[in-house]
Amino acid sequence: MSADAVSTLRLFSASGVVAEKPRLRQAARHLSALGYQVQQDDTAAARHQRFAGTDEQRLQALHRTAAARPAVAMATRGGYGLTRLLDGIDWPALARSVDNGTRWVGHSDMTALQLGLLAHTGASSWAGPMAQDDFGVDTPDDVTSACFAEAMTGELEAVGFRTDAGLDGLDVKGTLWGGNLTVLCSLLGTPHMPKVRGGILFVEDVNEHPYRVERQLLQLAQAGVLARQKALVLGAFTAWKPSPLDRGYTLKTAVEAVRSRVDLPVLTGLPFGHVATKVTLPVGRRVALVVQGRDALIGW
Repeated sequence: MSADAVSTLRLFSASGVVAEKPRLRQAARHLSALGYQVQQDDTAAARHQRFAGTDEQRLQALHRTAAARPAVAMATRGGYGLTRLLDGIDWPALARSVDNGTRWVGHSDMTALQLGLLAHTGASSWAGPMAQDDFGVDTPDDVTSACFAEAMTGELEAVGFRTDAGLDGLDVKGTLWGGNLTVLCSLLGTPHMPKVRGGILFVEDVNEHPYRVERQLLQLAQAGVLARQKALVLGAFTAWKPSPLDRGYTLKTAVEAVRSRVDLPVLTGLPFGHVATKVTLPVGRRVALVVQGRDALIGW
């Protein structure tokens, strides 16, 4: 896709309420500076309880966005709310928008939409930044902005990061999928969970103590999901509080506990999650994961 093709970027709200409307205006300014013609859905700043409008308002916002077929459809924020909508989404309509060039972008609660889209239609989307927290700030992160812009124009073909020792020589290919760990686990046993075999699964989370991260990863293992993958890639797990009961139990020991129970490579260090600096990743695309020394590369 040429840079000229990426012109219209539409902001929509399908999850939590946007508490600070000025941040959407700030985001629109920063995104405009990147070269986008920014549109905002009519109900992007709507409020109903903790949600960005009623369920019906948010569902219609998704369908309006799909019908508008912008070059980029970016979620304003995450939180919670998409799970309420999954059974009512017109998945073929969203897939048609993808076929016509729309790139759906977001993370956190957007994982439900991205994985539902993959499960129902096989269409791809993009795990990446959102308007409120990534662009609704005084100075957006340079790496996040550049990675996003290059991904949307098709210039970005790989992301690299430093990972653990002991994985040198890893070279696997498969469908890249995943997102927020808690949201992903909530889809288990539902028709909205993709049945990916031979994939590369990436996960991240926020406000989840390491024992809860471990428990959810073991849930994926015990449900047979991890056994069907070629690799598990861990992003950022942030904003959790240590407990006096931990006594040396950390995120690192949680990861080691998972590693000892699964038969696949587990990498850490992916710069993705509820952090200022994040890469943009294709969800549902075939990728190659290569490790040389401690340098990991995901390419598509």
